Amino acid sequence: MKQAALAHLRCPRCQLGILSIEPIETRGADVMAGRLTCDTCGSIYSIDQGVPRFVSPENYAGSFGLQWLAHRRTQLDSSTGVPISRTRFFSVTGWPADLRGERVLEAGSGAGRFTEVLASTGATIYTFDYSRAVEANFLNNGGAPNVHLFQADIFEIPVERASFDRVLCLGVLQHTPDPPRAFRALASCLRPGGELAIDVYTKSLSARLQWKYLLRPLTTRMDAAKLHRLVEKLVPPLVAPTAFLKRLGGRAGARLSPILEYSQLGLAPDTNRDWAVLDTFDMYAPAYDLPQDIATVRRWFSDAGLERIVVRYGPNGVVGRGRKVTLAT
Repeated sequence: MKQAALAHLRCPRCQLGILSIEPIETRGADVMAGRLTCDTCGSIYSIDQGVPRFVSPENYAGSFGLQWLAHRRTQLDSSTGVPISRTRFFSVTGWPADLRGERVLEAGSGAGRFTEVLASTGATIYTFDYSRAVEANFLNNGGAPNVHLFQADIFEIPVERASFDRVLCLGVLQHTPDPPRAFRALASCLRPGGELAIDVYTKSLSARLQWKYLLRPLTTRMDAAKLHRLVEKLVPPLVAPTAFLKRLGGRAGARLSPILEYSQLGLAPDTNRDWAVLDTFDMYAPAYDLPQDIATVRRWFSDAGLERIVVRYGPNGVVGRGRKVTLAT
């Protein structure tokens, strides 16, 4: 943890308190172990492995911690050599590549595929995950001087409200128990004139006709580690047949297979196999999978008082962008 992060971190319990730091172990500019204390309510939070922890290590996002620690670099552009994350990021957000002087909040960062892209913009990044995936992100991006990481709950984000120029949340809202409430929590962090960008799985009849919704009643009851081992065993032999079905029948053909694979993205065979294991596990393991329709997402933005709203279908479902109304002077 960089001590500069304290400027905009706040106690999640009382939402008011400024946090003071007591370092126990440091490594260069980072506090690797220590504790944070709220000056208002006295709550204490640990710093472990360089990451402030505002939540219990055991929570409904445990499967995400497992998958991102096991596949720490699988989806990073710097690892694949293909700008998949960068392309998706700028397609969804429409933001400029130079964000120097701005402050950005990223919710549900996983292993940091989009954190890596954000760091390259020059903005000051505050990024968090509910799961232990934040440890993978720390290893991947924690060394960047403009990146501050923490483990926290999207419903109790430990940051100063109305203080961020931009807020980003990709691939996360559908995996929370209450997506509308999670959206409102994100919108509350925007300063006047700030921009929010999200995507969320699409709710439709065709989307429901997938193997995952047939199998999830079983797979979500399995031990996550056992499920991951099963996926590691079953997925690789199915990659080539799934790619064939995709070439034969497009998206409809791909849905005949119970796994995901990405041969169309130009990945190396080993990387495609690892990505297939990762995303197939990601499809079956999460405790919550709550897709949304485009009208509902548009209403979220409107009800939050945002303007310049753009809601459309994108590469990962429904994409939404909006701007917080600027206060009149």
